[in-house]
Amino acid sequence: MARPPHPPRGDIGRRVAARRLQLGLSRQDVALRAGAAPGYIQYVEEQDATPGIGFLLRLADALETTVRELTGGTVDLPSGLGRAAREARMVELDDTECWALLGDHGVGRVALTQDDGPVVLPVNYQVLDGEVMFSTGERSPLAGAADTEIAFETDHIDDAFSKGWSVLLVGPVRVVEDEDTARRLREAAYSTPWAGEGRDHVMILAPRRITGRRIIVNDAPGDAR
Repeated sequence: MARPPHPPRGDIGRRVAARRLQLGLSRQDVALRAGAAPGYIQYVEEQDATPGIGFLLRLADALETTVRELTGGTVDLPSGLGRAAREARMVELDDTECWALLGDHGVGRVALTQDDGPVVLPVNYQVLDGEVMFSTGERSPLAGAADTEIAFETDHIDDAFSKGWSVLLVGPVRVVEDEDTARRLREAAYSTPWAGEGRDHVMILAPRRITGRRIIVNDAPGDAR
């Protein structure tokens, strides 16, 4: 049986690989853009490489980002610190585009109302046939919101070009009562919750409304002029 690809080991390599896949580029594509050999792109992604600043500048440009992003300088900063771009415009997304942006898994936020007021919580999510699954703690605020209506939002912000998108789902959330079904859903999920163990309470959001918006910047890479 073929072995799975070796995961990137260095922090820069992980960020390069993630950004490349986010843009839908091959290593050959990035190599051509950065003026490098595809083998070197592979080396940067898979080894604990420390490229020089000259190559990092070319690589950041090839990946439509910044050296600071690739080297982790913004890891603890909130998204959206860049200034608004000139001639930006906002467009509404249809349902198909929204689901495509959600993908099959990721990290988003749920908004719900508690006795002492509203709360917004980060969650790992998994998309399942037009519904969204969360695994949470049995005594968490999200678990307490069973059989109520919640909002779920996820987005992507590109600080380098001051653009991005957001998708919002609103609908009732329910508990998966059958433990065998819940176990199968947990095992099929892309990953366990980032927040750690003890979050085996499986919940499903069935959206009754889905909306999305994208900010387009005419002179940014990838956007129509």
